[in-house]
Amino acid sequence: MTYEALVDFIQHRMSMSHIYQPLLIRCLLEAGGAATIRQLAQAFVAEDESQLQYYEQRIKEMPVRVLSRHGVIAREGKLITLSVPHLSFVQRARLRVLCEQRLQEYLQRRGLAVWDYRLLAGPVPDSLRYLALKAGGGRCALCGATKRDRLLDVDHIIPRSRGGRTELANLQVLCVKCNRSKGNRDATDFRPPMVDDVEKGCPFCGPSALGRAVAQHNSVFALTDSHPVSPGHHLVIPKRHCPDYFAMTVRERGDADGLVRYLRNRLVEGDGSIVGFNVGANSGVAAGQTVMHAHIHLIPRREGDHPDPRGGVRAVIPGRASY
Repeated sequence: MTYEALVDFIQHRMSMSHIYQPLLIRCLLEAGGAATIRQLAQAFVAEDESQLQYYEQRIKEMPVRVLSRHGVIAREGKLITLSVPHLSFVQRARLRVLCEQRLQEYLQRRGLAVWDYRLLAGPVPDSLRYLALKAGGGRCALCGATKRDRLLDVDHIIPRSRGGRTELANLQVLCVKCNRSKGNRDATDFRPPMVDDVEKGCPFCGPSALGRAVAQHNSVFALTDSHPVSPGHHLVIPKRHCPDYFAMTVRERGDADGLVRYLRNRLVEGDGSIVGFNVGANSGVAAGQTVMHAHIHLIPRREGDHPDPRGGVRAVIPGRASY
């Protein structure tokens, strides 16, 4: 191929579904025209922002914390400094050798298992990754974290080391923290079960209610209240029919808490007048429950929306707010 033909290919004929093609050509140019697969892989890793963010987080969470506790290093913002000053050339060389010895001893004991969570997980195509993230609502199936909280992995439920296939039915979304805590032999499916427990005539049950959802998280969904106490009043509701808050499962309450936090953040970002919230559930007719399907109220509060807000939810019984 001539120089002119390569220019034409890059400008007009390169069909791209990812950055890989121009990145590979650029890496070869920077290497003088030829490079091994390993050299190219190392260059690709240096360009992978998700990998860099992952290792930044890993460094902060483990080695920086442990070495700081032992006084080996000091941290000031993003700068990490070795606590031993004024090392000579010979001292530095000696310390490098000692570190290399410890590395090799550990690698001899563990082998590639040091990196097995990456090697055995296998690459997930971008198209499948998107579908898995979409199906999971962009949240960790175990703890409910979103990409705003930490990096999200698309994880094989049945590990490839145990014959698991790279297909949508065998993929779930886990955040970096949950996925790294899970052993490679663990085949737990953390995705919520299909919800088919509905009650005829219940306004919060079935497809009609879900069709009005403004947000969902695993086993729960959210609606805007049809008779809002204040603008932005939302209800967080389990998809499964259950009569009140105390009939919700631990998983449903955890999902509800995650969705309440998500809605709270979204409301605050969109409305600077919100300065507080009331969060609560009415359980039983005597407590004011009118729809006998569990639901949690998230009510935004603003300065001046009540002449005397002291006591908050204590005001459910007149005269009991102040004490």
